[in-house]
Amino acid sequence: MNEIGDSTSAHPPRSAPDATTHSPQNPKLSSTATSRAAQFSSHEMKDFPPASLSDNATPPLAHETFKPRASQTHQASDSTELSTLTKKIRASLRQYPDFPSPGILFEDILPIFASPTTHAALLHALELSVTSNFPLERPDVIVGLEARGFLFGPSLALHLGAAFVPLRKGGKLPGECETMTAGGKEYGTGDVWQLQKGAGVGKGKKVLVVDDVIATGGTAAAAGKLVNRLGATLMGYLFLLELDFLKGRDKLDAP
Repeated sequence: MNEIGDSTSAHPPRSAPDATTHSPQNPKLSSTATSRAAQFSSHEMKDFPPASLSDNATPPLAHETFKPRASQTHQASDSTELSTLTKKIRASLRQYPDFPSPGILFEDILPIFASPTTHAALLHALELSVTSNFPLERPDVIVGLEARGFLFGPSLALHLGAAFVPLRKGGKLPGECETMTAGGKEYGTGDVWQLQKGAGVGKGKKVLVVDDVIATGGTAAAAGKLVNRLGATLMGYLFLLELDFLKGRDKLDAP
């Protein structure tokens, strides 16, 4: 996966277009946060929730951490909020037809981060997704996938009162690491992925894996297996976009 400095949401290929984030059709905005990847919506992206965010709204405070919610009233309210927000987030995305190759539609998520209001709306939407899917518990650790999972993973972790741990390609993390080669892969055949031992993922910890896009699911599945190897509990996965025609969710297995 490209480094965080790369400016796009769809990951450009090394030589040929990367099917993981480029598609001849619009990917749907989705959130997979249950055992088999529950989405924000069916085929349309389900709307992200704005907590009454206006252009002059103040982003949520970092210390306003996650509080489990279980009542049906709260769940209905959250669903309505998510629906409203998703429209707001979707409207901020930029599409680039025929990039980097003819027939490819490139989805750019960076405009989300260009606006403090939209950025705050995204974080609130993700937080609501977590509370909706896990009303009685919260993650202890957010694992963000290299590299776009680093764009919002740390901020989401802060909002949820959780730790953040990055999944990186082999050789990029110091110290002792748990290592796995992803089969089928998203960013190149047999990519090696690592989680640092002693960095927060361990026995008794509940972990949520996040990234911008789920495509073939290879990297996300590798992250889940590494979480389990380190003795933690994999709660689920959370993504901004899903290329559902690639059926990546079929590779995901969360208890």
